[in-house]
Amino acid sequence: MRLRRWDPQGSAIRRRRRGQGFSYVGVDGEPLADEEALSRIRGLVIPPAWRDVRICPWRNGHLQAVGTDDAGRRQYLYHQAWREQRDREKFERVREFGRALPKARARIAADLATRGLNPRRVLAAAARLLDIGFFRIGSEAYAQENGSHGLVTVLREHVDVNRSGCVVFDYPAKSGKERVQAIADHDVVAVIRALMRQREPGQTLLAYYAGREWHSVSSAEVNEYLHDIVGDENTAKDFRTWHGTVLAAVALAAADDPTRPSRTARRRAESRAIKEVAEYLGNTPAVCRSAYVDPAIVEAFEQGQTIRPVLETLGAEDVLVDEADRERVERAVLDLLDGR
Repeated sequence: MRLRRWDPQGSAIRRRRRGQGFSYVGVDGEPLADEEALSRIRGLVIPPAWRDVRICPWRNGHLQAVGTDDAGRRQYLYHQAWREQRDREKFERVREFGRALPKARARIAADLATRGLNPRRVLAAAARLLDIGFFRIGSEAYAQENGSHGLVTVLREHVDVNRSGCVVFDYPAKSGKERVQAIADHDVVAVIRALMRQREPGQTLLAYYAGREWHSVSSAEVNEYLHDIVGDENTAKDFRTWHGTVLAAVALAAADDPTRPSRTARRRAESRAIKEVAEYLGNTPAVCRSAYVDPAIVEAFEQGQTIRPVLETLGAEDVLVDEADRERVERAVLDLLDGR
């Protein structure tokens, strides 16, 4: 089906509350009676709580409906074909991100080796944390509205140092869920400990000193840094999608049985792997599978193809701790995704 773009500010079907349900007004201002259009609208399952709902008059519109939720946020329902196309583009972009990571990590290491709490060093620390800690980037607006935090909005009081010298982040993450993450990376720990000495309770932890004053790190600055070292199309979220894909590949390889078990056994293994990845990322399994794991990894597993040979060669219990081992695993994941 060829999709056409729809502007919700233009011609639209409107939803109206009617008794316990809804009625609809067509683009001509008359009550909508076309059963095919009504059936399509019912199939969209637009949340009843949405207000100011506008619905695309075409079945092939790239955007099918918009509305405002209880929190005042504008929400969008896209055509399935549009979502599938965007997902394909997203995962292809993330594959390119994975290919660029070794060079980007070298740049991050060089910037972390600089002295002081300058912008380059602090932004490099943020990038390293995204790479090894599976953090959401966070946003200032979301923290103010919801009281939950991501990397750039974590406060000084959310961070401590344990007896082994690790930096421990303990903060309310998305949906208010407590997230605890220990970081042992020496270069990052050095930056975080220096920031802990400078920042006060109530202040965001990540900040740099420039022009004789402190500047809190923003998500836009982190993304600009990533554009510089990885590519203009990539953002902080790509770290989570890439790592979700790699973690799933490792979990599925560990579950792989050379005797090729039944389809039911493979589905159970897939479910366990996705749950494991969801634990790392702090998402639900459903969101994890749909948004953070390249479906080609699961498809390859169903065909009996995994990165098991590489894991057996490395032999380590946790192959993602050592940087050299991790990059070998990531190369194997890219080869699997490329069908090699």
